[in-house]
Amino acid sequence: MDMQTWRDSRSRADAATTALREALVALGLPERVQRHLRPLVTHSGSPFVHVGVVPAEHIERIAEALRAAGASAQEVHDSHSG
Repeated sequence: MDMQTWRDSRSRADAATTALREALVALGLPERVQRHLRPLVTHSGSPFVHVGVVPAEHIERIAEALRAAGASAQEVHDSHSG
């Protein structure tokens, strides 16, 4: 992988990590959950966010928020499609 590919991928991984951190703050999760998040780039140049080990209670809150967001998005979609 060339250096520009790595930089672009790292930038995407950093942005995704920041976005997830902001979402966790919005959910009121403690900072100790966020410190496990790490941006990473694979040897092939794919950007990822390593989440690490997160307590089950926090994952349950994250899952609840995702379900609520999904249901809200579905309602909007249904209201626009007919």
